[in-house]
Amino acid sequence: MNSKILSKIGIDPAYILIILLILIVILFVLLFYVMANMKQRNKEISILLNGTSGADLEDIIMKRFAEMDAVKNNSRRLTKEHKEIQEYLGNCISKVALVKYDAFEGMGGSLSFALALLDSDNNGVVLNCMHSREGCFNYAKEIIKGESYVALSEEEKEAIERAKTLDEEISEIIES
Repeated sequence: MNSKILSKIGIDPAYILIILLILIVILFVLLFYVMANMKQRNKEISILLNGTSGADLEDIIMKRFAEMDAVKNNSRRLTKEHKEIQEYLGNCISKVALVKYDAFEGMGGSLSFALALLDSDNNGVVLNCMHSREGCFNYAKEIIKGESYVALSEEEKEAIERAKTLDEEISEIIES
């Protein structure tokens, strides 16, 4: 088999035949690979749709959408409840400090104390209990924004300052 075109170019027809045979073998390998891949995909699809028709599949999808809507509504409700709880907790006593001291000379054991009870806005009360031989005297003073409109003892001031800085101390402990 002699070709005038191939002989002018200088290519032997046997080389072209060998190249074409190699391409055919490669194409057959690719064909079998694609067929095996399609067979695997068909198995996966049949497992997915096992026992379901198109209408059943639509029902499944609609149920999943309904479940997603329920989850979204639940998330909204929980977010709203979380905000309400945060607002409520802001008004709860969250800062407490105790300072023990001797109110009168000759009384040992530091039986007197000042107790500060504050919320997140530093509103609350400071309780002062002074112990003496004659009895125990209790005083309560209102605290608004960390300040009192009534004169405070040094121990009461210290208890309030400790309570106010409690958040900072806890933050430092958590960070370290």
